[in-house]
Amino acid sequence: MKEYNIAIVGATGAVGREMLNMLTVRKFPVKNLFLFASSRSAGKEIQLGQQKYIVIELTEQNVLKYAKEIDVALFSAGASVSKTFAPLFAQQGIFVIDNSSAWRMDPEVPLVVPEVNPHTLSKEKKIIANPNCSTIQMVVVLNPLHKVANIKRIIVSTYQSVSGAGAKAMLQLLNETEDVVEKLKKLTEIITDTNTYFKSNLNGKQVFPKQIAFNLIPQIDVFMDNFYTKEEMKMVNETKKILESPEIKISAQCVRVPVFRGHSESVWIETEKKLTVQEVRQILSSQQNLKVIDDPFNENPDLRYPTPLECSNQQVTFVGRIREDLSSENGLVFWIVSDNLLKGAALNAVQILEQMVKQNII
Repeated sequence: MKEYNIAIVGATGAVGREMLNMLTVRKFPVKNLFLFASSRSAGKEIQLGQQKYIVIELTEQNVLKYAKEIDVALFSAGASVSKTFAPLFAQQGIFVIDNSSAWRMDPEVPLVVPEVNPHTLSKEKKIIANPNCSTIQMVVVLNPLHKVANIKRIIVSTYQSVSGAGAKAMLQLLNETEDVVEKLKKLTEIITDTNTYFKSNLNGKQVFPKQIAFNLIPQIDVFMDNFYTKEEMKMVNETKKILESPEIKISAQCVRVPVFRGHSESVWIETEKKLTVQEVRQILSSQQNLKVIDDPFNENPDLRYPTPLECSNQQVTFVGRIREDLSSENGLVFWIVSDNLLKGAALNAVQILEQMVKQNII
């Protein structure tokens, strides 16, 4: 079996580490690994199985130094880094699979979910974009339904875990939760105004603009001129590109929730051809990497519907709560859950890599 030399840019971050993990778990044939990160992490040692790797500082000089030894680079270091370094890798003939938003809407760059549009990969396109985490899990479910019934309209509300904002965000949730619980334990009188209490205990500049513990924040990323957030517009624009259907009407609302790992989505679609609940279950149950958990009257609560807790560290996308929309003749509603660090990022990138091997691109 042919083996490949893989670079990971942003190797010490949460997604970078999951990329390393997925290469191991999925037994991708790696010959050599080159781990790049910022100067802060350069020189650190990362253990992978029995092998130890020294983190290389991401500089132009070091990229050119190792370029001839690298086949593919997996990027998870942010849009500004990708804008600077992805072209540098590509100019050396190295394929780049980029997890940032830098290249997603570039018309010359494939935006790939292997279960949906692997045909967009080619030997000529050196930079490949990994879609936004919340978009990936949605299109995995929507694509087979779109093929059968032609989706005309999508409305989606996401409930996104704090890990989507990085390791510091997870620490913020942990610290706030511990702080609130500890202070509640010490209270000797009934709290009548919980909201005022929580607000009074916000301290210091954090990752999120408001407290996330025991709270919801209806803002992910910055607001745009149309009053939608950047995250919401990513879902709108990326879904149209991946499904190759610019005519679909889409509206999104993205909410950050106090969950450590796993994004959830409430999705409403309107189709040209009517589908019954049973037909939807059959279509989705036959799809690769998709698991239907939709038995609402089952005595076992784990079989009724999926939640983020069960999806954590799982390599599939879960769907449940499938039902016909009461307000629309051809409307359907369902609930989608997936691990945002895996299928929403690292796993999808490695699956793209596997697809490239399958299609003899590398």
